[in-house]
Amino acid sequence: VQLQASGGGLVQTGGSLTLSCAASGFTLDDHAIGWFRQVPGKEREFVAAIEWSGKSSFYERAVEGRFTISRTNAKTMTLQMDSLKPEDAAVYFCTAGWRTSWLRSWTSYDCWGQGTQVTVSS
Repeated sequence: VQLQASGGGLVQTGGSLTLSCAASGFTLDDHAIGWFRQVPGKEREFVAAIEWSGKSSFYERAVEGRFTISRTNAKTMTLQMDSLKPEDAAVYFCTAGWRTSWLRSWTSYDCWGQGTQVTVSS
């Protein structure tokens, strides 16, 4: 049971990246899915999530309107990031939690990807 994140890289300010996350050993059905990010010396920060029913998505205020989280199919999720800013630079982690409700807390999730680095040049 694991998640594999990919798609990070170096992009200029204002550019776009799409992060992907693939599940193996389980499906994302009945799971809340989310993305968090972390920079050195700081706590892991909530970015975006979709509740397990798939009906609603939620975003951290700083990324709302620029990032879009999607559940592509039963095994894959993505995070489309547009209009990137230098402050978006971080290691991004995908995560899933079976029927979890407290989406903004990293403690609510029970499976994590390994992280993918996003660097934004100014």
